[in-house]
Amino acid sequence: MERMRTRKEHPTGPAPTPTPAPSIPPPRWAVRAAQLITLLALPTGLWRLAMVCGFPSGYTEAGFVPFDTPGSKLWMLTLSVACELLALLSLGLVRPWGETVPRWIPVIGGRPVRPLAAVVPAAAGALALTAIWAAMPLWWTYPHADLTPTGRLLVGLIYQPLVLWGPLLGAVTVSYYRRTKGSRTAHTNTP
Repeated sequence: MERMRTRKEHPTGPAPTPTPAPSIPPPRWAVRAAQLITLLALPTGLWRLAMVCGFPSGYTEAGFVPFDTPGSKLWMLTLSVACELLALLSLGLVRPWGETVPRWIPVIGGRPVRPLAAVVPAAAGALALTAIWAAMPLWWTYPHADLTPTGRLLVGLIYQPLVLWGPLLGAVTVSYYRRTKGSRTAHTNTP
């Protein structure tokens, strides 16, 4: 009799595996903060890309010479792409792919993300970014002989928002940790 019920309920075979309980949605402020992070790195990346294309971007003729080499251009291009990709990773802390690996990724696709696997690098990144950009508000107190006055103002303005990157990432990371801390024990038995 039990078998017949199973067949009626699941005519194509055995019962499907239960889906995990829906996760707690991130707070709206965390989603907005993660989205803002992706925009913070954009102005500096575009500024460096302009330099890669040969535009002095506020540097004097002599100040631009070190940046007008193939090695420098490759470095600036790599740095711009890497910064934006790292900024985009913050979205994983507020999107479903930050809790379950997307299915299209080979081998591990569809598996749950262990919360600490996201929290530890994100927290380390938040601390590092906070330390790296902490002195940026002092930009105008230092001489910049290699920049034109307009370039000095432009560079100072486009780099100032990066001061927020570390603290915002830290706040979003804490939010992610709080939302997923209950699932840590569920993932300990996952292969």
